[in-house]
Amino acid sequence: MPQNNHADLKAKLRGVLPPIAMSFNEQGELVKGGLKPQIDFIIDSGASAIVVGGSTGEGHTLSDEEFKQAMTEAYDANRGRVPFVAGLIVNSTRQAIARVKLLEGLKLDALQVTPVHYLFKPDADATVRHFREIYDATGIPILIYNVIPWNYLSLELMSRIMEEVPGVVGMKQSSGDLKAVSDLLLSCPDKIIVSGVDALLYPGFALGCQGAISALTSAVPSVVHKMFTAVEQNDHRMARDLHFRLAKLWNTLPHDNLPACVKYIQSLQGVPLFQPRPPMQPVSEALKREIKQAFDQLMS
Repeated sequence: MPQNNHADLKAKLRGVLPPIAMSFNEQGELVKGGLKPQIDFIIDSGASAIVVGGSTGEGHTLSDEEFKQAMTEAYDANRGRVPFVAGLIVNSTRQAIARVKLLEGLKLDALQVTPVHYLFKPDADATVRHFREIYDATGIPILIYNVIPWNYLSLELMSRIMEEVPGVVGMKQSSGDLKAVSDLLLSCPDKIIVSGVDALLYPGFALGCQGAISALTSAVPSVVHKMFTAVEQNDHRMARDLHFRLAKLWNTLPHDNLPACVKYIQSLQGVPLFQPRPPMQPVSEALKREIKQAFDQLMS
């Protein structure tokens, strides 16, 4: 049965909430045990929660069996240390519910759910119904992952969903429109609003976003944690400095191949190097040199 008391969840999902990258080998197969070193690294770096199955985690490529395997392995590796958010990148209400049912027995703190992402899209009423039915069937709080360019939810629709579906506890905003972020924070002060825009993490934190789920939070969680903490302590001089240093690293990363870049940056910090799932390509040697130079400057 759905439970509407989510008062403590907003306090839990605060700060750095990294998406976990998948541990694929060169053939695109999940490597058993590959997620644990990464999860240990991310938690030790100050993460407040982990998100499994998002876009940085190539969740859109996982079969149902792989989805269950990855979620179970990540859940066991986490050992309850931080809240656990399961990502759903799906194209139907039925598929979303079925995927959650695969995880029965795991205590999920929240779901991160995209609007449908194929070429077509439902109208506003059907979109509200989509999220309501997922919550009614699972009873698990939902963060909407507002990222699909041709199905990007307007401020009005997002506000409506959060008003009409008590189980929708917040949004991950993934466009560069800071006014929309500001308006959302203004209109939904009791909801969880987190940033998914790596180039604008500092402005988002300064406006009041209570955290971030993004590629950089996975690649360099300790630095983003330091920047978030600086904002909370009103040390904007330090936060701005970190923002621009992070920007230099961010600007070296080709956004069409972020998962591979995240895995490479993690490997520079002792995490085993895994590959993106084909047809996505590993980071080239030339790009590795460019990324490493920016990474070394950031961490110096």
